Amino acid sequence: MLVKMKKRYVFLIVAIVLILAVAASVTVYFIFSKNKEEYEIAKVNEYKYFILIQNNSYGVIDKKGNTIIDVQYDEIKIPNPEKAIFVCYKDDKKIVLNERKEQILTEYEELEPIRFENVSSSLMYEKSVLKYKKDGKYGIINFDGKKLTKPIYDEISCLQYKEGELLVSKEGKYGVININGYELIKPEYDEVSIDEYYVGNGDYKYSGYIVGTKTQEGYRYGYLNDKRQEILKPEYNEVSRVSKIEDNDNSYLICAKNGQYGLYKNEDVIIPNEYQSITFDESNKVFVIEKSKKYGISDMSGKLIVPIKYSQIDINGIYMYAQDDRGVTVYDAKGEQASLNQDVKILNTSNEEYKIKINTSDQATKYGVINKSGKQLIEQKYNYISYLFNNYFMASYENGKLGVLDDKEEVKIELNNDSLQQIQETQLIQTTKAENKTVTLYSKNLNKICEMQNATLEVKDEFIKIASDKEVKYFDKNGKELKNTEAYPNNRLFVKVEGDKYGFVDNRGNKVVDCKYDKAYEFNEYGFAAVKIDDKWGAINEQGQEVAEPVYKFEEGVEPSFIRTIL
Repeated sequence: MLVKMKKRYVFLIVAIVLILAVAASVTVYFIFSKNKEEYEIAKVNEYKYFILIQNNSYGVIDKKGNTIIDVQYDEIKIPNPEKAIFVCYKDDKKIVLNERKEQILTEYEELEPIRFENVSSSLMYEKSVLKYKKDGKYGIINFDGKKLTKPIYDEISCLQYKEGELLVSKEGKYGVININGYELIKPEYDEVSIDEYYVGNGDYKYSGYIVGTKTQEGYRYGYLNDKRQEILKPEYNEVSRVSKIEDNDNSYLICAKNGQYGLYKNEDVIIPNEYQSITFDESNKVFVIEKSKKYGISDMSGKLIVPIKYSQIDINGIYMYAQDDRGVTVYDAKGEQASLNQDVKILNTSNEEYKIKINTSDQATKYGVINKSGKQLIEQKYNYISYLFNNYFMASYENGKLGVLDDKEEVKIELNNDSLQQIQETQLIQTTKAENKTVTLYSKNLNKICEMQNATLEVKDEFIKIASDKEVKYFDKNGKELKNTEAYPNNRLFVKVEGDKYGFVDNRGNKVVDCKYDKAYEFNEYGFAAVKIDDKWGAINEQGQEVAEPVYKFEEGVEPSFIRTIL
């Protein structure tokens, strides 16, 4: 029986066999432009195929554990784990096989998946095309063998961050094509890279391109927007986009020319190239500019709101502290002087009604909360405060213990927890006490809905699981408790506990497997459930048959997930 361990990217070797896999996840995909420019990024909703390693040789199995490719190759690459395309390497030879072990795409030489840069997972290749080589040049084909480009490129690689687009070189110059083979940027530059602008979920579809050409004086850079229109000619020593300005229609670019920096909004000059440095402050949406070792502040339109006369400017929260030989002057984000002690910092929160106030004048920094009018809501006495949601704040005293206060400083969760966090994509709160590893789950109204000792909490796609050695509970993302039949609606059998023993019943409650195990987990997506007797693990199948005797022992806290039986 092959076992997958509950540790990210780490898998245990049993019977000298290993599956390489990571948990499948659904991401966001986009269609761009029109006609030949249009392309769709391939989806991967589930893993159908896995690489199998035995005695340093490679094979492939499917999600049911059936052998697809025998374990006999030096290496196998699966560009898309939903597609039966397997690039197999053996003795310096390379072939492409399908799920019937038939060699395919034989009319092409040296087929190779195109690997993403700086990606370490099973989804490390472009998921819909392969590159091929002929007469020393490269082109691309799709998985059906359709030729998308002629072999005219010296090299083809993924364009970092921009999935669906490929960096190509031709006669020493670089350009960009998409996975349909359509030329997006002509190969006429010495460098092409992405400006790294992204919106939610790491989506780079609105990123532009920084392009460079080599001159006798060195490289000169220009800029193309996300529609590949030339915004700046390649005549600058340096070009970078201010990626923290979220504006999909406009690019804010800091450019250097002859050692002098300026700011451009697309092709329009906002701040001329006459400064030694320009930096952006995201919290106040302003630029700190330097000229002749003196500093000032400009707003996003280029208007100077703090004069360039200060030896130093520090920005903390919503105020800016400008220092010269007469002392410190405090400015707000509009450039107006504020009557504020320089030891007081004020931070915005995601709720415009509340601000975090920090006082650093004493030996210990103290936090409090004020409203947008400046009224003190939570006293300035806490070692830490951060905003959660609604009118709730996470807070701690000197002992570092965490709890929750509301905006009237009423304690909603006692400040006695070793950790506290809002569960991702919910308004539920999880706390943990180190003693007895007590995990507590709170509703969005901060009512306690579950408390369990020696427990761990795991967030699944559809539910939250809290488990100890003695019990397991499930909750939806709104905090409603679920039965295991609701948490796993596609399973045929479900864990049943009688006393301190575990067995399995069907969805009507009829007993199928006697309660004889010391521990059992629900069935996984591969159709196996892990069961334990005397600290040793085995597995049963969906018919309730014990297909792996409980003989495998793992370190404490590891939840094994069985994938297949090795015959």
